[in-house]
Amino acid sequence: MRFSSALLLALPALTLAEEQVPLFDKLKGYLNKATQAVASAVPAAPSSPVAAGAAKVAASVQHELTLENWKEVLTTDPTASAPTTQDWLVYINGGNVTCYGFCGNTTKAWNETAALLTAKPNSPKLAVVDCDKEQLLCNSWSVGPPALYFFQIPKPLADQSAPAPTARFIPLNRTSTTTETLKKLVFDKDYEKVTPYEGAFHPFTGFIAKNGLALPVAWVIWGFSKMPSWLPMILISFMSRSFM
Repeated sequence: MRFSSALLLALPALTLAEEQVPLFDKLKGYLNKATQAVASAVPAAPSSPVAAGAAKVAASVQHELTLENWKEVLTTDPTASAPTTQDWLVYINGGNVTCYGFCGNTTKAWNETAALLTAKPNSPKLAVVDCDKEQLLCNSWSVGPPALYFFQIPKPLADQSAPAPTARFIPLNRTSTTTETLKKLVFDKDYEKVTPYEGAFHPFTGFIAKNGLALPVAWVIWGFSKMPSWLPMILISFMSRSFM
């Protein structure tokens, strides 16, 4: 039995994604969806004016990334002279589908931090990926919410040569992340303590991106996500037996 390279790459990524979401969180997510359905008929209480204002500011300064536009958005300032580097801070967000309804706390912290960054000179440019809307993009990067991706993208020289973009992936705790957490990461540059990611799923220079496999692998992972959690393990068992 032969399996495509895309499938072999997707199986470990899928297994990792499954491990990142504990069973208890999944059950809480299903209960949360049911609660939201029941509560939808009840008028919601007005949100905090501060939180609402921060969300409005964040929406005005951040770029929404999609599968179609992210390569055009995550670039350097065309008016800047080389050599220079553009910093991008991308918030990986999600809703009931990919974050099981538990990203509200980190999103609030992100909005407040984004509002603060607007007043900071030379702050990173901001972007957001909604994995509920952009499941293929999140799959092609092998990321899930809530998390941050910090990119440092060099501007190409006149001969179009440039160092590879640096990417740092930072998962966020769903319950304990606060504005102070993000301020330490960004303002105090704690992100520099995170080892740059150089694996196969690097959005710019990874094996998958460089070989045009990002979209096929994203579809494979999406297909596996629709299967029962026990089915991939059976497939892995069959594959290991065929190798034996």
